[in-house]
Amino acid sequence: MPEQNPDTFTVAGREYQSRLLVGTGKYKDLAETRAAIEQSGAEIVTIAVRRTNIGQNQGEPNILEVLPPQKYTILPNTAGCYDAETAVRTCLLARELLDGHNLVKLEVLGDEKTLFPDMVATLDAAKELIAKGFEVMVYTNDDPIMAKRLEDLGCVAVMPLAAPIGSGLGIRNKLNILTIVENASVPILVDAGVGTASDAAVAMELGCDGVLMNTAIAAAQNPILMASAMRKAIQAGREAYLAGRMPAKRFASASSPVEGLFF
Repeated sequence: MPEQNPDTFTVAGREYQSRLLVGTGKYKDLAETRAAIEQSGAEIVTIAVRRTNIGQNQGEPNILEVLPPQKYTILPNTAGCYDAETAVRTCLLARELLDGHNLVKLEVLGDEKTLFPDMVATLDAAKELIAKGFEVMVYTNDDPIMAKRLEDLGCVAVMPLAAPIGSGLGIRNKLNILTIVENASVPILVDAGVGTASDAAVAMELGCDGVLMNTAIAAAQNPILMASAMRKAIQAGREAYLAGRMPAKRFASASSPVEGLFF
C-alpha cells in the first residue's frame, strides 16, 4: 500500500507536522513543562516574554534550556501587554534575545477581567511590527471582519479566541469560527478557551489549521496525560474534517439496508 503524503500545515513559509501549539505557563516547574510539551508532540511553543526568562534575566533558570530552539520553533508572545507600544517593544526585545527571530504571537489585551483583545491597539501594533519585518501571528476576537482585516494587513496567521483566555469554556461561537475559516487564505488557529480534548477536536472539525492552548494542559490534574489526550484529539478532529461528516438529520435513518428483505 503506497504511503500517504503527510497532512502538514505551513506558517511563515515553514512546514509543520503537528497542528497542536502549546504554551509554557502555569506548570509547577520546568521539568513538568518539558515533559508535557514532549508528550503533546507540539513543534511550535509559545513563551510570554514579559513573564518568562529567555535570557533577559541573567543567573535565573532559562526556559530555553529545557525547550531548545534547535528542537522547537519558539514563538515569543506579548501576553500581559495592554497597549500597542508595549507589545511592539516586547517583540523587539524577543528578536534581540533570539538572534533575529521574527516570528511572534501578538496579543494586546483590553482589560484584566475578560482578557479580550483591544482590537484597535492590535491593528496598530500589527501594522508597526509588519513594517519592522516581523512575521505576526495575531490573537483576535471571533469577528470574521476583523480576522480578514488582520490577514489583509499581512499577518501570517490569525488566531481567534474560542472563549476567554484560561476559561476552559470551549468554542462559544462555532459559526463565527467557521466563517473565519471559510474566508481565510492564511492559517486559522483557535487560541484561548479550550478546556478539554473534545474542544480541540471540535475546532479541527470546523476546518481550523490548528489549536494553541496552555491552561487546558497545564491546569489539568495530570498535565502530561492531558497533553497526550490533546495530541490525539487534534489528530482525530483533523481526520474527521478531511473525511467529511455525514449530513445531520432530524429523524432516524436505518443503518442497515432495507432492500431485499424477506419479510
